Amino acid sequence: MRIVSTSPQAPNDVVIDVPEGDAVGAVTRARAAQREWVTTGPAVRAAALDAVADAVAGSDLAALIVREVGKPITEAKGEVARAVAILRYYAQQAFDPIGETYPGGLAFTVRRPRGVAGLITPWNFPLAIPVWKAAPALAFGNAAVIKPSPDATACALRLAELAAGHLPEGLFAVVPGGADVGTALVGSADVVSFTGSGAVGRQVAVAAAGRGIPAQCEMGGLSASIVLPDADIERAAADIAYSAMGFAGQKCTATKRVIVVGSDAREALVSAVNALRIGDPNDPTTAIGPVISAAARQRVVAAGGSEVDGDGWFVRPTLVGPGSRLDREEVFGPIATVTEVADIDAAITLANATDYGLVTALYTADLAAALSYVERCESGQVKVNMPTAGVDFHLPFGGERGSGYGGKEQGKAAAAFYTLSRTVQVSQ
Repeated sequence: MRIVSTSPQAPNDVVIDVPEGDAVGAVTRARAAQREWVTTGPAVRAAALDAVADAVAGSDLAALIVREVGKPITEAKGEVARAVAILRYYAQQAFDPIGETYPGGLAFTVRRPRGVAGLITPWNFPLAIPVWKAAPALAFGNAAVIKPSPDATACALRLAELAAGHLPEGLFAVVPGGADVGTALVGSADVVSFTGSGAVGRQVAVAAAGRGIPAQCEMGGLSASIVLPDADIERAAADIAYSAMGFAGQKCTATKRVIVVGSDAREALVSAVNALRIGDPNDPTTAIGPVISAAARQRVVAAGGSEVDGDGWFVRPTLVGPGSRLDREEVFGPIATVTEVADIDAAITLANATDYGLVTALYTADLAAALSYVERCESGQVKVNMPTAGVDFHLPFGGERGSGYGGKEQGKAAAAFYTLSRTVQVSQ
């Protein structure tokens, strides 16, 4: 089987055409390399990650991200910068103390790497997500094998090329493939981190549990932004428009539901959405490029969107009223619902009324009130006067209910996931 990735803004442009890889073979080689890697110590691991960061910073990855997934160039450059920052952050995390001491004699805990991390990554952040999974795994002494989305294969392979000269052979590998390769990776790795759809994430979690290995699954969201009457409406509208429609709404943290309490925010929101430029993702002024595929475009159109004439899988940004399936189902595209409710109680109830629980945003001038509302939001993240979209790599990231399983990613939470705790007691 071959893996073919084409450009969503120019569907006849074949970005890469490669054979499917061997996940089990890659894990076997990675396991051998990891046994040596774990003995190197933090200084060596930190230097290697810093060197990879330098290579990524000086690379052509931003242009490749635009070409392969249609991300607007300004966001693509930001993604490269973010990946560099993540690598440097975890280079330093390699030096962090890990473990605790206990009273009553010499008793302490230490943490050790799990072995080979199997990482299954999506196409919408073709560099940042592989890096935010692989960097902590490597920093804490593991090997990493990535199975990228077929639609982001070129970006992942380019990352592997850039890392190759700075990491031991076999320690970090990218295995192109579809579902069968992903299944093989879950069946052979020592720990699994997945980002993708809920249906596949649940399969990954069950398969990992069957093997007795930890799994971490981030499975999307149907995130809500709540606008209260005392909010700065223009600021809220600008934030929400971009978080709902930027990069054609193809982020798990994108606002998919706007809930307005006692104010006429819809007009400001429509104006903010209309101000976003749709077009060529190579143009620095573009905010909305194409969706990833013809099938993705059809899903958005079926939900109420409309096609843009011309080459590529472009869809117009669309706001729809309440009561559609978009209030219950995540559609990855530039489309969101707007619902007006009477009060904050109704808004929070509606925001929580899904199977998902990734991000909730609250827009208000009353910080004390906002902090009381935070406790009632059933989501892994709550942002006050900030867009739902956007993740800070030094903070734990992940959702609740149908949005997340198996613990948080990023920040210091990554150390707990990619390492095992061991208790040591010493008697004289």
